[in-house]
Amino acid sequence: MKLLLLNGHGINMHVDGAKLHIKDGRFSSTEDPEEYVFSPKRMDIDSIVVYGRSGSLSLEAIRWLIKHNVQITMLDWNGKLLTTMLPSESTNVKTKFAQYHAYEEMNTRVKLARKFIEAKFSKSEAVLDYLKQRYPEIEYDFSDDKARLENAKSIREILGVEGGVAWKYWNEYAKAVPEHYDFKARTDNYRRANGAGDKVNVMLNYGYALLESECLRAINSVGLDAHVGFLHEMNQSKYSLVYDLQEPFRFIVDLAVMNLIEKGVMDNKDFVRTESFSLRLRPTGARKVTEEFNSVMNSKVEYRKKNSLWGSVLLLKARELSHHLVGKRKTVEFSNPVYAAKRHDSDLLRKKIIDMSYTEWKKMGFSKGTLHYMKQNAESDKPFTLNAHVRERLETWGIMDLQVL
Repeated sequence: MKLLLLNGHGINMHVDGAKLHIKDGRFSSTEDPEEYVFSPKRMDIDSIVVYGRSGSLSLEAIRWLIKHNVQITMLDWNGKLLTTMLPSESTNVKTKFAQYHAYEEMNTRVKLARKFIEAKFSKSEAVLDYLKQRYPEIEYDFSDDKARLENAKSIREILGVEGGVAWKYWNEYAKAVPEHYDFKARTDNYRRANGAGDKVNVMLNYGYALLESECLRAINSVGLDAHVGFLHEMNQSKYSLVYDLQEPFRFIVDLAVMNLIEKGVMDNKDFVRTESFSLRLRPTGARKVTEEFNSVMNSKVEYRKKNSLWGSVLLLKARELSHHLVGKRKTVEFSNPVYAAKRHDSDLLRKKIIDMSYTEWKKMGFSKGTLHYMKQNAESDKPFTLNAHVRERLETWGIMDLQVL
């Protein structure tokens, strides 16, 4: 998956000589905006996200993009999805009829809704497991919640269980966020955070809008109706099935935001406070979140005995759902593939590196400079990785357990 973000003022997309010309917006009068030229049948962009205030998009450019299967997504300054122009959808009417029938059959609907939330619980645990390697104060137990979910007989009950786990999850997630971010919770007076008042929530909102756009494209491509969900109720102005499909993949946004926090790359100038005291991303901040989201979506995972990208898995899951609804698959599962990642910068490994003497280090055949560099990394708050050569030596000498990695 390759996503192109356009923001700032004066965005322009037009066709000249059969080629698509794109000019990014300006942030200031002194800079030269990025320009792109794409030849016919050589477009390597899957999706274009517009997070700008002014510009123009010609009718011929829209036609060119649709012919090349490129989605155009418009976000407002709150990071909310305004609209999207999708490539041609699948015209398999039987798929939609099967979807409507499944929605009307309450037992089927409850089973599918449970599948989405089971997957969300699994991915939430994976995120907390990943964070706990660095932040040992994180503690959680969803076992009782899983039992209640398994016994839930209605959508209302399922949503009640999901709300309880979400509350636990964000409380633990917040333990990994530095105090100066002022992140307390994902909810405000029991309402989902739309107009964010802190930096973490504004990044999460923007990331979820990007994910929403990708889910909408996947659903459209397999011929399902985005307005008819199983977990979320139908609403004339909302994409209920998109919100359903988001649940197993929200962890991608959560990880992307945490990566940005740990790297310390987000600056105060990447945000702006509005007159209503809400916080919004400036174009520079939107670009950083978009790039990190794109990076996680393009990370590899093994699925069906093949190396896939998480962006590809999202499309595969939408297709599996459509096949299940029309009877081509007996079951559908959203929990697999699982997310599993081992950190090089765990709390335990940091301590071992900091406490290591030069004599011990020299016995392993390393230079003093290498140890000095590693100690600097271990003493820093920022994440770090170890190259294969160093990891191999540490494992050989029993300094580092393979399970840590």
